[in-house]
Amino acid sequence: MKILFVHQNFPAQFLHLAPALAARGHDVMGLTDEKNPRPSPVRVVRYKAPEDMKLPGILGRTYSEHAERGWLTARGCRALRDRHDYTPHVIFGHSGWGETLFLHEIWPQAKLLVYAELLYRTRGHDVGFDPEINPDSDEGRVATIARSAHLIQGLVQADAGLAPTRYQAESFPPELRQKLTVIHDGIDTDKVCPNPAAAFTLPDGRVLRPGDEVLTYVSRSLEPYRGFHRFMRALPAVMRARPDAQVVLVGGDGVSYGSPPRDAAGWKEKMLAELEGQLDLSRIHFMGRVPYPQYLALLQVAKVHCYLTYPFVLSWSLTEAMSAGCHIVASDTEPVRELVRDGENGRLVPFFDQPALEAALVKGLAGDPEAARLKAAARQTILDGYDLKRHSLPRLIDWVESFGP
Repeated sequence: MKILFVHQNFPAQFLHLAPALAARGHDVMGLTDEKNPRPSPVRVVRYKAPEDMKLPGILGRTYSEHAERGWLTARGCRALRDRHDYTPHVIFGHSGWGETLFLHEIWPQAKLLVYAELLYRTRGHDVGFDPEINPDSDEGRVATIARSAHLIQGLVQADAGLAPTRYQAESFPPELRQKLTVIHDGIDTDKVCPNPAAAFTLPDGRVLRPGDEVLTYVSRSLEPYRGFHRFMRALPAVMRARPDAQVVLVGGDGVSYGSPPRDAAGWKEKMLAELEGQLDLSRIHFMGRVPYPQYLALLQVAKVHCYLTYPFVLSWSLTEAMSAGCHIVASDTEPVRELVRDGENGRLVPFFDQPALEAALVKGLAGDPEAARLKAAARQTILDGYDLKRHSLPRLIDWVESFGP
């Protein structure tokens, strides 16, 4: 059958699924933003990127921007239909940027599937969770409802949806939740695995290896949504207690979620200013964003991996760190509890309990007597329920193929 994947950053979540379906003999194609530089495992066509729009107010801005992208995507699809006589049997797109909103109007006979990553909610998730950064307010909750409109419409328009975790699926109301199937994207556990021969080279030339006191933190961006401020505030005590520890952080200086600080260029700059004089900066290494092999090597040499998050989308970095056999110290927040159970396959600490975080990190670096068992159990969790080749990918293939003619 003909399958069209739609994502502004294709292949993104479809990195493994698209070529796997092509290998099974399906006619697979990706539709993506003309500015997307990422290489694709299948042939792609591109739609015109939206212009920057100067929109007044805040309540309608998100919907207007995503509806504009949706219309440009639909126009790209119309060109495929009219100029190339192309009609897919199945369309599978990410609903987060509005790209799928109008595709049923171009191909009403196609089955439209959406990757429904999360529905913003006014209570119980990220909004108002961290009063220091984002205090609860009527204005904030109203804005959250407004910026959820395209996500709700996207799932209403779809024939079915997919969510990667139970927590993310349950962010949608019951009347929409019934359209969702939960299947994780999957972790290549053959590649992401413990490696006693791994080595990670620091910018100053020092080489870190398994067994060294290495504390790692990974996030797409260094920001509060992923507990960057809580992690940084734990470092003075941790580094005093463990004078040989090396701290390695991977992540950009921008903002992926939330907002930048009002009094600094970025959260890294803000936290370094707050902690000035309290940190041994010769032992803290900000790597920025690194190539995947380097990132994987870092996980493989880590003695402790710290993962903190608001109640929000779960990061791939947690599942990959577990697959790599890391000793996990993580925040006791709902998306994390779906994978990590305190004392069984990692250590959980309350997000706002600074002494508990410090103690867990120090204990891990000093040599938690349960570390070997916890690390093995963390990897087994991924092998049992999140393995790409043996679990996730076969289920994803079956799910997509079930909508074929």
